[in-house]
Amino acid sequence: MSEQNVISEVKKPRLLIVAIALGVILNPLNTTMITVALPSIQNEFQLSAGDISWLIASYFIISAIFLPLFGKLSDYYGRKRIFLGGLGLVAISSFFAPLSPNMMVLLGMRSIQAIGTSALYPAGIGMVRSYIEKNQNRVIATLAVFATTSAAFGPTISGLLIQYGGWPVIFYVNFPVIILSALLAFKMIPNDQKRTDGRYKWDFIGILSFALLMTSWMIFLESLEKGFDLWKLIFSIVITLFFYYYEKRRSEPFINVHFLTKNLNISFIYIQYVLTTVIFFALLLSIPTYLQKVMMLDSKTAGMMMLSISVFSMLMTPITTRWTESFGFKIPLLFGGMVGIVGVGLLLTANENSPLYWLFLILAIMGISNGTLSISLQNLLYSFVTTKQSGIASGLLMTSRFIGNILASSVYGIMFASGINDESKNGMTIVLLVVSFILIPGMFYITKRGARGTQ
Repeated sequence: MSEQNVISEVKKPRLLIVAIALGVILNPLNTTMITVALPSIQNEFQLSAGDISWLIASYFIISAIFLPLFGKLSDYYGRKRIFLGGLGLVAISSFFAPLSPNMMVLLGMRSIQAIGTSALYPAGIGMVRSYIEKNQNRVIATLAVFATTSAAFGPTISGLLIQYGGWPVIFYVNFPVIILSALLAFKMIPNDQKRTDGRYKWDFIGILSFALLMTSWMIFLESLEKGFDLWKLIFSIVITLFFYYYEKRRSEPFINVHFLTKNLNISFIYIQYVLTTVIFFALLLSIPTYLQKVMMLDSKTAGMMMLSISVFSMLMTPITTRWTESFGFKIPLLFGGMVGIVGVGLLLTANENSPLYWLFLILAIMGISNGTLSISLQNLLYSFVTTKQSGIASGLLMTSRFIGNILASSVYGIMFASGINDESKNGMTIVLLVVSFILIPGMFYITKRGARGTQ
C-alpha cells in the first residue's frame, strides 16, 4: 500500500495526534514528577544526594541512548508496533516500581520506564510524517513543545498526589494516560506496512560508545565533589573523540554527527537548548526538595509552589510564537535570556525565612524565561531545516534536552552532596547564573543569519 493510500486511511487525524501526544508527555512528566518525591524516596531507602542524582541521571542517560535508537528501529520494524511496545514497558515499570524493596530494584524499574517512554516520541514523530499531510511541520513542532513544556507540570502533579498516596503514586498516575493513548493508538493508527528494502544495520559500536560517553562524563562530573580527577576527564575526552570520528565515518551512524558539523548554526541552537535545559531542570530538581527540607513545606504546598514556573512557562508558549512570527527570533530570545538572568539572580535573595509569595514570584520569572527560550529555540530550529530533515532535527533536539538534564542532575548531585540548605542553594544559583550569562552571546550568533529552511 502506498504512503498516499495510508494517509487516506486516517479518518480522524486529530485523534491520531491526541494518541501520539498522550504518549509523548509520559517521558517529560516522569522525568519531573519524581522531583517532589525525592525527599520521601531518600528517607525510605537511606540514600545520599549522589545516589539520588544517579536515580535521576540514569533515566536521562538511558533516554538519550534509546531515543535515537528507537527512531531508527521504528522506521524498520513499524512505528505502531514500537509505540505500543513502549506503552507496554511503561505500564510494566509503573506497576512494579512502587513495589520496589530497595534502591536497585527501583533503579531497574525506572530504567525500564525510560526505555519505554523513549520509544514514544520518535515513533510518534515518524507517524506524523507518514500519516499527517496537513500542517505536518506545525504538528511536529507542537509535539516537541508537548515533550518539553509538559515537564514543568510534573512537580505540581506529584506534589498534589504524594500527600495522599506517598511516592508510589507518581507511577500509578501513568495508567490513565497509558490506557487512553493505547486505545486511541489501536483504533486510529494504521497498521504498519512491511518493509522490503532490507534490515536495520545495527551500529553496536556507536551505541556502546555513546552510552560510555554519557556515563563517563556523568562519573567525572559527580566526582568533582571530592576533587578534580584528571584521569576521568581524559577518559571522557578520549571516548568523546572516538565516538565523534567513528560516527563521522559511518554511512548509517547511530548519531548523525555529519548533520551537526555540516549545519553549525543548527548545532549552536542545540547547544543553547542544552544550556537552557540545564537552568530549567536544575530548578525543577532542587526547588521542591529545598521547599520541603529547608522551608518545611508539605509535598502538596511544594507542588503548588512549582505551579508558578509551569503555568508561566506554558503561557509564554503561544505569546512567544506570535511574537517571533511578527518580529523574528532575536528579540524574544534576548528577552528570555535577560529575564532568566534576573530570575536566577533574585534566587540568591531567597532563604528559609523568605515569604512564599517572593519565591513564587521568582519561579514565575523563571517560567517566563524558560517558556520564551524553549519555544523560540524550537521554532528557530525548524525554520532552519527542511521538511525532509525534520525527523533527524527533532530527534537531536530531544537528545539535547536529555544532555541538559544529565548536566543539571550533576549540578544537583555536586552542590547538594553535603546537604540541602541556603548555602548549597546559593552555590547552585551561582553556577546557573554563569550559564545564564553564557547564553546571551550564543543568541546573537544563532540569529545573525536568516532561516533557510521551509515550513
